[in-house]
Amino acid sequence: MDSINTKSRKYISNYLKSYKPYKGKWCYEDGCLLQGAMLLYKTTKEDEYLNFVYSYLDDFIDEDGVIKGYEKNEFNIDNINAGKVLFDVYNFTGNEKYRKAIEKLYEQILEHPRVPQGNFWHKKRYENQVWLDGMYMVEPFYIRYETEFNGKRNYGDIFKHFINVRENMFDEKFKLHYHGWDTAKKCSWIVPETGLSKNFWLRAIGWHLMSIVDTLEYMSEEIFNEYRGLQILFKEAIKGVDEYRDLMKNMWYQIVDKKEMNGNYLETSGSLMVAYAMMKGARLGYIGERYSEIGKKAFEGIYKEYLREKEDKSLSLDGICLVAGLGGFGGQERDGSYEYYLSEPIVSDDVKGSGIFLMTYSEYLYLEKDVMNSEK
Repeated sequence: MDSINTKSRKYISNYLKSYKPYKGKWCYEDGCLLQGAMLLYKTTKEDEYLNFVYSYLDDFIDEDGVIKGYEKNEFNIDNINAGKVLFDVYNFTGNEKYRKAIEKLYEQILEHPRVPQGNFWHKKRYENQVWLDGMYMVEPFYIRYETEFNGKRNYGDIFKHFINVRENMFDEKFKLHYHGWDTAKKCSWIVPETGLSKNFWLRAIGWHLMSIVDTLEYMSEEIFNEYRGLQILFKEAIKGVDEYRDLMKNMWYQIVDKKEMNGNYLETSGSLMVAYAMMKGARLGYIGERYSEIGKKAFEGIYKEYLREKEDKSLSLDGICLVAGLGGFGGQERDGSYEYYLSEPIVSDDVKGSGIFLMTYSEYLYLEKDVMNSEK
């Protein structure tokens, strides 16, 4: 246990010290690392993590709350993600520039295009498309705004988004959610009869699980039907994905249900997301305590499999799918096939894995604290 902590903290500290903004503008990738640093600060109360968040935001948000590189009219749902830490930073500092930035992001939510069923388009250029990724990008921010600033007025809207995903993107046979849903049934990557993509991509499922548990965290129990209903959806989704865990490595495969197929591999970022959702969900009482141990074993499995020491004694987090999407992008037609998902590069230290490593490690530390307290 000590070696896991020593090695994990070394990796995290060096990663934060050397990190450069992913795109040089406001983006969801940086938001993963900001959220990870914030959660580690909440767990450890160590200033290193909070100072990283403050330093980043000082470069990106001016006194009027204007966010560098952010354009509301892009209507990219990903751009909401990095704003999640603004609630905590505003509460810690009382600095109005953070509240102003929150309001600017909330304006996008109010105006963002929606599919006929009510969910947000994933992006302006992805008309009538709902991706599981987008649930994580927006819903935890949306629920926190409603809880803290808007009298919970739009809880029903948020809950309906999750219901729509369950009713339209969940496969009753496999007990898993598909990556994407084209409500207009026009895209080349769909199964024509359903409008759904063809495969169960691990990281998309991970985004969705994290979206539910993080939304529940800031949802008031007073709105009981939505609060309990979302817990039911979470339990179902967690139970479904756990059926596909590799019992030797305690990780999940890039294409979740096809672990025996040629080329499939144990993927880091999505496995971290599932582990995070399990440990956090159990800690907050949304799912059974047994998932604390499963999530813990998953984190330890990822640590053993992919946190590696290089020749120069530095550490790298390997086994991360660089990116995956649906439809045309950069001259590539991403058709959602098994072959497509396996063709995307596998990289080390990409923030979509490393940022989630911080988040998951924060939950691992909560479990350690519980063990230490119970032994006193």
